[in-house]
Amino acid sequence: MLRFILSGYIDGALELAEYDKLEDGTFGGRIPSCPGVIAFAKTLRECEQELHATLEDWVLLALKLGHPLPVINGHDLNKEPSLEPVAAL
Repeated sequence: MLRFILSGYIDGALELAEYDKLEDGTFGGRIPSCPGVIAFAKTLRECEQELHATLEDWVLLALKLGHPLPVINGHDLNKEPSLEPVAAL
């Protein structure tokens, strides 16, 4: 089975998301293990989508700048991926 490392990382991080309904009826979401990854929206679904987009941007920027990322559900984006020979696919 082909594994998608970045997708697994994003999915795992989103499983850790915490959401709150705010006093004004809107929603806020955050991923505690990913500092600064927060989102706000009018509905919970929109908040989930905003948090997903924010997380993707955060991961890509961290990778580009060489910043360390937290290991999430066994997904470690800080180490070089091991490549399989094409014949193995």
